[in-house]
Amino acid sequence: MDSWNHRTTAWAAGMVSAALWLGGAQAAEAPAATGRVYVSDERGGTVVVVDAANGSVLSRIAVGKRPRGMALSPDGSRLYVALSGSAIAGPGVDESTLPPPDRRADGIGVIDIATNRLVATLESGPDPETFALSPDGKTLYVSNEDTGRLSAVDTVSGKIRGSAVVGIEPEGVAVRPDGKVVYVTCEGDSTVHALDATTLATLATIPTKPRPRAIAFSTDGKRGMSTDEIGVALTVFDTATHAVVATVSLASPGSSLIRPMGIVTAPDGRVAYVTTGRGGSVIEVDLANRTVRRTIAAVGQRPWGLALSADGRKAFTANGPSGDLSIVDLERGVVEKRIKVGDSPWGVVYRP
Repeated sequence: MDSWNHRTTAWAAGMVSAALWLGGAQAAEAPAATGRVYVSDERGGTVVVVDAANGSVLSRIAVGKRPRGMALSPDGSRLYVALSGSAIAGPGVDESTLPPPDRRADGIGVIDIATNRLVATLESGPDPETFALSPDGKTLYVSNEDTGRLSAVDTVSGKIRGSAVVGIEPEGVAVRPDGKVVYVTCEGDSTVHALDATTLATLATIPTKPRPRAIAFSTDGKRGMSTDEIGVALTVFDTATHAVVATVSLASPGSSLIRPMGIVTAPDGRVAYVTTGRGGSVIEVDLANRTVRRTIAAVGQRPWGLALSADGRKAFTANGPSGDLSIVDLERGVVEKRIKVGDSPWGVVYRP
């Protein structure tokens, strides 16, 4: 299978060499990240704003029920957050025992970054969990898990302009960097559906290992990869042909708890970082060799949401059960701080 294509961006910080890590030498402490980190608190109904430099909580923005997935507008002036009136249900819960959903609470909240206020709520379709924003900022592509559909929402009118049937239990959504194709992971049938971003016509159905969760791309956009929770793997696919080109095992001989969840590609395109849920760790994957480079253990309790600082030196993870946000120094492979942010942190967005 062909090798992973990648490029080094001018603004990315260099990674510590593999020889340094293997030799056990300790890198100099990375400088503190600047900017803001936004964390959705699913049970608390807020988005929490954290100072990335010192870890202090700056504000809590009331947004509505069950805030989960988030994304920044291209100009960084607005933060979008998925809101849902469906009851919270953990794995194995009999949904027939849950209260009926409050569909009035479903929507995509819009936060004005300058004022830290919720200024609007857009249509979303039922039970939005995650979504992706088109490169021009004009369309939100939302996964509607309860109905097995993907909705396209016009960010100007706030209305749904179209929707399409996808697979069972759609969750993770990503837009190819050129804006032409939308991908959605479908947990229930272990597939990634590729749709035309304009017409929402299905272009391909990509098989994955069991229970795909999230999607990220190589920095040149030529490869996509899904985190496969129960499959304990990454499925790598070609974004032009939509053929699977590799399956990367993330299993560890010493742990049976690894559950790949969130994923983000480093700014320099050399590695990707994956949160492992019950595994409590962040895995660093070498994208050229398609191998696990290292595991940063004891990051937090069930880390899920994940973001990187602009220079790629810091990672931020949302740890649901412990209600905190971890700041991870990626050069040293250690947790710098864990900040209490709410009842059940879910998603993370970093803004320089």
